[in-house]
Amino acid sequence: MKCLVTGGAGYVGSHVVISLLDAGHEVVVLDNLSTGHMAAIPEKARFWNIDLSDAQATHNAVAQENWDVVFHFAALSSVGHSIIEPFHYLRHNTMNSLNLIEACTVHNVKRFIFSSTAALFSDKNNLPQIADDAQVNPASPYGDSKYFIERALLWADRVCGMRSACLRYFNAAGADPKGRLGEDHRPETHLIPLAIDTALGLRHSLKIFGNTYNTRDGTCIRDYIHVTDLADAHIRVIDQLNEKSVSYNLGNGLGFTNLEIIQSVERVSGRKILWEWGPPRSGAPAMLVADPSRIRMETGWCPQYQGIDSIVETALNWRKKYPHGYEDYINRLVLPKMYS
Repeated sequence: MKCLVTGGAGYVGSHVVISLLDAGHEVVVLDNLSTGHMAAIPEKARFWNIDLSDAQATHNAVAQENWDVVFHFAALSSVGHSIIEPFHYLRHNTMNSLNLIEACTVHNVKRFIFSSTAALFSDKNNLPQIADDAQVNPASPYGDSKYFIERALLWADRVCGMRSACLRYFNAAGADPKGRLGEDHRPETHLIPLAIDTALGLRHSLKIFGNTYNTRDGTCIRDYIHVTDLADAHIRVIDQLNEKSVSYNLGNGLGFTNLEIIQSVERVSGRKILWEWGPPRSGAPAMLVADPSRIRMETGWCPQYQGIDSIVETALNWRKKYPHGYEDYINRLVLPKMYS
């Protein structure tokens, strides 16, 4: 297939790109590199440096090829930052996505896969697991921006016949098991890479935000899904779009507290982590755990990395090899090729 991937230089997007290439598909990455990394784009993928805020450039890009499927990952993604700058998040995520969705409908794209989020849900959902048809009740502007995009895709299907898959991630984690890609955010806000950096001495300490939640140890519970399993789900849902649009919750169906994540990193690394308590983060539910039963039943998807230690191990291995992320990746792999 011929695939267009927006945000393909980012964490999840790059792992989907490499999985598509491994499966023999042709991939073009569309990214403005504002948060992504050029070094995360595999050599076999073509790259177009385009910003989705430029509606005309976006239309021109989509018009270049007859795409079998478009994957949309490009977005601002910090829940906490979205509460500080709500209108920036709402404007950026929704308007950029509308530019892309409109271009796809105009240029006859028939299948569209959207990187949505578990931030659509809140503590008011049924626990312990959140089903695909649970009530949407975002607790942040980030979550609301993603829900608006889901609604736009619903109308793109009803009016224009473009079928879509809205994949609601819980907590993506880990790194490519072959060591080709990893997680490198600037700044980093995710717990597992922060804990790993602290274990490796790249950070002095970290904060655990909140210890009064109604959970088994007072800290937040999250469902962690390996990024390679996440990529596999994206490829499996493509065939679903031959018949209908779908929405799936993507997680392992298992919840781990923040303290249990710290303990996992300590076990896998063999090192103690220095940490301290911080205040609860605004907009952070106590518990978010997926019910992934429907995507398993309808696509045959089965996560290969369900134990938290196995997820942490892949992330740790990449970070040990590239302690400064893609900066080290470039220095150790790309530059020698350029000057050889």
